[in-house]
Amino acid sequence: MPVNLPTNLLRSFVAIVDTGSMLNASEKVFVTQSALSLQIKRLEELLQQTLFHREGRRLSLTPAGDLMLEYSRKVLTLHDEAVAAVTAGQFAGPARIGMVQDFAEMLLSGLLARFAELHPEAQIYSRIAGTAELLSLLEHRQLDIVLGFAANNDPHAIANAPMAWFGKPELLAHETLPLAVLETPCRFREAAIRALEDAGRPYRITVETPNLTTLRAAVSAGLGITCRTHLFLQDEPLDAEELPDLPRVACILQTAPSLASATSRLAELARETVAAL
Repeated sequence: MPVNLPTNLLRSFVAIVDTGSMLNASEKVFVTQSALSLQIKRLEELLQQTLFHREGRRLSLTPAGDLMLEYSRKVLTLHDEAVAAVTAGQFAGPARIGMVQDFAEMLLSGLLARFAELHPEAQIYSRIAGTAELLSLLEHRQLDIVLGFAANNDPHAIANAPMAWFGKPELLAHETLPLAVLETPCRFREAAIRALEDAGRPYRITVETPNLTTLRAAVSAGLGITCRTHLFLQDEPLDAEELPDLPRVACILQTAPSLASATSRLAELARETVAAL
């Protein structure tokens, strides 16, 4: 009798390889590390082959593991295609989207709400973070879709916008310009500091925060000026000739190599929404 390999075991096996550890894989497949370890043990028992070399916490594939990885990917691709074809319009799997804070308020209440109406059984997971972190999660197969910021010439750009200065006009009279910024890494922080230094304009950081809401409150309260796009505030940007010019920034959308049909539709909706901003 042929051996039947449950797809959840194959999915866990691939997740461990893709994420590089049991801990990261457990977050991706939504099981505990102990359960994940038992799944791999069960898979090895069914195959009667050792799939991983174990050196402390470090895992590396055996020759049998290398071969099994290739077939596991093929099996899971066919499995997911079959489910998508048979259940067209009845998507129920997780749709994982990451976005920078600038998009969150608008997209969470608009785009994701609309997607939830179209696919009420969908398990939506959203992650709000900086672009660098989101792209790392995408690379490790922990997100399906990422909306972020990049250089204006980025190949994944779906729209671009000018950076602008925001804040109280009276702050421009300060000999040393008060600056409000997000923590590093932040493309806007880097652009603001580089522009001021290139122009020889003295500045000091008066507010530094990881949170865009706090940054918005600080700027509105007159604690400092900042550099963002028109998505940042409803107010008009500063129109001040004494401030240096800023570069444009691209809004990017990147996706995992293969998406389920409904997740692909979510990516299309995200593209349309951001392109229209």
